[in-house]
Order: sequence, then C-alpha cells, then structure tokens
Amino acid sequence: MIREFFEAERSSQRPLVAAFVISTEGSTYRKPGAFMLFSVSGNRCGLLSGGCLEGDLQDHALTLLASDRRSLVRHYDSRGSDDAIWGLGLGCEGAMDILLLRVDQTNDYQPLSDLFKADDDNRRMAFDINVETGGVSVSSNTNTCLTGTVFTIAAERTIRLLVCGAGPDTEPVISLAHLLGWRVTVVDHRSAYIDAQRFDTRTRLIHTDGFALPNNFSLSDFDAAVVMSHHLIADEQYLRMLSETAIPYIGLLGPLARRERLFASLGSKSKKLTSRLRAPVGLDLGARTPEEIALSIVAEIQATLRGREGAPFSSIR
Repeated sequence: MIREFFEAERSSQRPLVAAFVISTEGSTYRKPGAFMLFSVSGNRCGLLSGGCLEGDLQDHALTLLASDRRSLVRHYDSRGSDDAIWGLGLGCEGAMDILLLRVDQTNDYQPLSDLFKADDDNRRMAFDINVETGGVSVSSNTNTCLTGTVFTIAAERTIRLLVCGAGPDTEPVISLAHLLGWRVTVVDHRSAYIDAQRFDTRTRLIHTDGFALPNNFSLSDFDAAVVMSHHLIADEQYLRMLSETAIPYIGLLGPLARRERLFASLGSKSKKLTSRLRAPVGLDLGARTPEEIALSIVAEIQATLRGREGAPFSSIR
C-alpha cells in the first residue's frame, strides 16, 4: 500500500517523487487528487492510468531526482487519436496533467507526511503546491483543485470499517478491506476469536467485556459497520449500540427472517436503524463461498459510501 511504501522510504531517509493528477479532460483512469510514488531505486507504488503512462512518468521521476529541481509537469493527451504512444494504442479519449514533486528530508517529506497524519487524526487539512517551483504551504482551501499555478491537495478520509464478530468468514472481508486501504477494527466477546495471528497486522482487534465496548472506544469514528458474529444475542447487542450512532452504513449478515427476529427484540431501537441497515448485507452477486460473500459485502459498502447503487456501467445511460 502507498502509505507503507512512503513510510519505508522515509524511514530510510531516501527521496521520493510524488506524481499528482492535477487536471483532467474527458475520460481518464484517475481524477485530480490521485497520486502515486516513485523511489530513487526505481520502485513505484500506485497507479494513475491503466499502466500506459507509468513507465514514462518513472523516467521523468528519476530525472527529477537526479537534478536540483523540485517539480515538473507532464501533459498527456490521447483524445481522438488511434496513434500508438510508447508502442501502445491508448484510446482513452482523455487528457491529464500530472505534477511530479520531489519530497525528501529537506522539506520534511511534505505535503505527504502531514496529509497522512491528518488522516490518522481524522481531521481536515490541505496544502497549496506551486506547480512551477514545488513550494508547499498549508492551505485555507479544503477542496482539491488547480487554480492558476497553484494545486491544492486535501487530505482524503480513509474509510473506517467496524466488523462486529471475528468468525472465520470475517477474514476475507477484512483482507479485501485492507486491499482497498481501509482501516479495519474487529470486536468480539469471544477471546479465542481475537487472535492476532489470523488477521493482517494492520487490523485493530478488541475483545469486549461481555458485549460492552471499552470506555475509550468511539463508534463515531466509523463510516461503516458489519454485524456478523453468528450469535443472535451478540448481534442484538451490537445493533443496539449501533442504533445510537450516525454511522451511515450498517450491514447485518443473515437471512431476512433473522433480521425481523432481531428487530422484534430491539423494539423502538429498530426505527433508528431502518434507513441505514442493509440486511441481508451485500450486493446480489450470486455469492456462495465466504470469499464471494466478502466481495459482495465490501462492494456494497464501497457503492453506498460513494453514493452509487452498484449497478453495472452498461446499464447506465
């Protein structure tokens, strides 16, 4: 992941080049604000196109690292052309400007170090980058945009997922969530299930006392929660706690009859969940295996939090 790649290079005090998409026209793979990283050793992390531009960007990144310049801008345009570019017929019908910015010890790896820190602290922060000089300063504007020669990059909030239950079928859900770069917390009242060896080291594991969460645990930090303990009493208690939050997506594993039984137990609390609860959880993908079910759950969370219905692109007019 890009954060781990950045931290590894910074801890070794090696310079990096951050390549930011600063403007686009037409159809492009990524939009303004997206970025990837290039290391002085020739490694890279992230993707700004379908793989068409990265080789050229890497060549320019290495050139930048070998110079005394701080930044440069590359323009790519594949609109209305079937001509091959670097031996590839792009056919993307879009154009983009990409800012290559050197980040190293001399500028404390800004703006990346503080953008990542802002995400850790769950706070808004933005930086202005002078695309001509590479100068970086804190911005009063919190919208990612290009204005003249100044590109403003704002910290993006990483999706925070709470998984209630740590049974075997949670493992592919958590793996997929980490693949997307989400922050994942897992809670369970069964101590045997809270086994660090079963999960990615980035997973936050919490053993609940009964069904009560620790006093220093804030449910308001999460964007989505999935209740999947396979334990009726536990699921009821998790839903009862979640009903008092503003978490916009709450998923419940199990058939419709199970949801109705839980709603009957919750009484008036169920009304606080109705508009947010997805039960049965997940998109209809014909899922059968735990991995397929995990895909349907994570896909529904992604679609919901991005304001989409999860419909195929071919059906959208």
